[in-house]
Amino acid sequence: MLKIGMIGAGFVAGFHERALRSVRIADFAGVCAPKGAEALAQVARENQLGDTQVYATVADLAQAVDVVCIFAPNFARVEIMRQIAQAVEGGAKLKGIIVEKPLARTVQEADTLVRIAKAMNIPTAYFENQIHMPSIIQARHQLAQVEKAMGPAHLARSAEEHGGPHEPWFWDPTTQGGGVCCDMGCHSIACGMFMLTPLGKPLDYLQPVSINASMALLKWGKEPWLGQLKARGVDYSKTPAEDYSTVTLELKDPQTGHRSVVQAVNSWIYDAPGLRLLMETFGPGYSYTVNSLQSPSGIFISDAAATAVVDSELALEKSQASRGSLILQPNEADLYGYVAEWIDALTAFEQGKDAKLNLEYGKTITMLILAAYMSHEKRQAIDLTDARVLRELEDYVPLIQKGEGNKVL
Repeated sequence: MLKIGMIGAGFVAGFHERALRSVRIADFAGVCAPKGAEALAQVARENQLGDTQVYATVADLAQAVDVVCIFAPNFARVEIMRQIAQAVEGGAKLKGIIVEKPLARTVQEADTLVRIAKAMNIPTAYFENQIHMPSIIQARHQLAQVEKAMGPAHLARSAEEHGGPHEPWFWDPTTQGGGVCCDMGCHSIACGMFMLTPLGKPLDYLQPVSINASMALLKWGKEPWLGQLKARGVDYSKTPAEDYSTVTLELKDPQTGHRSVVQAVNSWIYDAPGLRLLMETFGPGYSYTVNSLQSPSGIFISDAAATAVVDSELALEKSQASRGSLILQPNEADLYGYVAEWIDALTAFEQGKDAKLNLEYGKTITMLILAAYMSHEKRQAIDLTDARVLRELEDYVPLIQKGEGNKVL
């Protein structure tokens, strides 16, 4: 059983704690974070995930665990990885390193993370939960013989939408790396590519050909929502980020030459029951659909009883209501693929191997996200087969990430 150490104790770390309740091959041994660490450790102990301890430094945590998980904010990733490397040089015996999506804010940052991890010669996992969603995995399994007979899928639509992030740093494009495209586009692009990848082929089999993106600030740049963000320390009148993005990614099968297309739509303006993941895949003569808001469970809370609701997100992530007819998802950690990605990573680490998704894969997704921002800025499709474009992306920082989003939104 591997000892797990989390760096970060925010929303995503809490979600992973929920996922670990369904994983038998892990001992949640420690957490290191500037705030929230003791609360997360206490919850983990109450759920019998281990004798979870709080550690003051990354080095102390790394010395006490087998697997280190970087669940800290995007802007802190590179420095944390350097601290992990120093701990390994000091004698820490790690069997794996996990980094939550998105891997980095720029291709340069992603490359730095990959190089440091390679120098340590430690297996890695890039946590992209949606590729592990049981509903998608089972749909592909059920259609395996159909795909074999008819051919691979040619169109994937992947969307993730909700009403907006939790923490102020997530809204700030200079700390997060952008807006909704950076935050959630990494999910939808990766998942869309996976749904189109022919069965039996590696995840990097399909070759990106071109990407075309359009982004906008539709809701959170207007009152009263603009004022709500200002109250949290984020001013979209000065440093805006996109709250809506649509990306079209064209792919090529290197063996057959056949083209396929991913349509990725993401927004922070989804004023509906809560988080929605909507995936559709179309092949020759077959298709499948995944909608996370279709649940076998539901609850009703009257106006009189609504004052007793402590946390509406206990029923559904990013829930925007506490009364009326509400959707209930009894096990979101499993539904969204968190449990499966943990099992995949820890099984691989026990064998001394990278997970199904490693940091190199995460770097590829980062490059595609940056290419989407470049497409929006240039108002044109980006040719991903052009070596000059790929070199330009290596040093590219989007205007939105620089805090100059007013020029392009």
